[in-house]
Amino acid sequence: MKTTKEYKEYVLEQLSALETITCRPMMGEYLLYYDNILFGGIYDNRLLVKCVKGNKKYNLTEQIPYEGAKKMYQIEDIENKEMNKEIILETCKELPRKISK
Repeated sequence: MKTTKEYKEYVLEQLSALETITCRPMMGEYLLYYDNILFGGIYDNRLLVKCVKGNKKYNLTEQIPYEGAKKMYQIEDIENKEMNKEIILETCKELPRKISK
């Protein structure tokens, strides 16, 4: 099941506490960036973030975004904007910044 545009807009609204969130479509799903750091995506109407040591403390559920992909953590309490911000900032601390060409 592809992510709906309505769900994508809902997630972006819930992530509005982070000013530099960008979203790029990818094969019916969406990649999410914070300050040019790819931290996760929206897959099958689920908000997922990459698994790193720093976000393990939030006890998020592991999910597979699509067949053959690495496990990611699912943020289930999407309406908790402050917690989402904290999780994403913690995740991004350990990820590389996208190099602009």
